[in-house]
Amino acid sequence: MGELIISGPAGRIEARYTQAPGDNPPIALILHPHPKAGGTMQDPVTITLFEMFAAHGFSTMRFNFRGVGRSQGTFDAGVAELSDAAYVLDHLEQLNEAPSQCWVAGSGFGAYICLQLLMRRPEIDGFVAVAPPANHYDLAFLAPCPASGIILAGEKDIVAPPSDIDRSLTKVRVQKGEVIERANVPSANHFFQGKLEDLEKISSTYLKKRMKAFEKAQKEAAEAKAIKDAAKLPAPPKQS
Repeated sequence: MGELIISGPAGRIEARYTQAPGDNPPIALILHPHPKAGGTMQDPVTITLFEMFAAHGFSTMRFNFRGVGRSQGTFDAGVAELSDAAYVLDHLEQLNEAPSQCWVAGSGFGAYICLQLLMRRPEIDGFVAVAPPANHYDLAFLAPCPASGIILAGEKDIVAPPSDIDRSLTKVRVQKGEVIERANVPSANHFFQGKLEDLEKISSTYLKKRMKAFEKAQKEAAEAKAIKDAAKLPAPPKQS
């Protein structure tokens, strides 16, 4: 895993990056919890998501929002942090010029920024949003949500209660063919203390399902193209 310093809109951005092997690997950007509540890219949930995507063959990056760690700038309540995320995604895409998939994930405040980002970046194929604070940020901006993903919460989260997430999702629409799944981690609090393995298992199961469906669609598209190309070939000459 490499340490990176990225040039961002407010100066340097501190990041960590793992490059996946092979040609055109998928990419994933991971966003950390609220900076004013001690959130950094070293947050256990952030690292769990980072390691999960890396284990599934993604080129994966996490970073510190402005004003956190060695990242320059000052906290801006989400507006400038969204700009930071967009800049880092640009950099991740420069390191992987033709990724097979593009995913974003985040925890708490990072989950909120993750959902904001996917509304602005059509290349994003999927997301994993952990404990978005729907009691502080209305999710109705997902109108309509352009990509499928999963929103997870701790069953006993009192910081971002699952009931608030479910209530907020009643206002959310999704584009045709896309689905937002919901799951709660039993007995978990907002920080998933003692429940990180359970969080990873649920997230990993969802990611595997999505990647399997993607690979199947790719295979079917390739087979259809082969049939179409074969139909265009001239007929062989008749034998005399």
